[in-house]
Amino acid sequence: MNESNRLAGLKARPKDTTVEDVQRIDAVGEARGFLDRTPRKKPGRKPSPRTHQLHPKVFPEIGEAIATEAERLGITQGQLVEEMWNMYQANVLQKNKKEEN
Repeated sequence: MNESNRLAGLKARPKDTTVEDVQRIDAVGEARGFLDRTPRKKPGRKPSPRTHQLHPKVFPEIGEAIATEAERLGITQGQLVEEMWNMYQANVLQKNKKEEN
């Protein structure tokens, strides 16, 4: 660089502030209407607990039936698959209990 750069000699120096100074400045700021605006929580949408995606290949008529039923119930296709899985597991448990007896 050439010597005309006037900013080259500047250096960052820490400010001499104490905890008491910071608290006093914060109190004056709050008294004059300046409030702490740091976010209290992480901004944005909360992540969905449903993170595993399935992409099953089914016959067209079955895919249409699943889509139609999910729309009729007012839920997503993924939620319908979850309900079907819960029913399947309940059915398997009943069969296992009958076989044990």
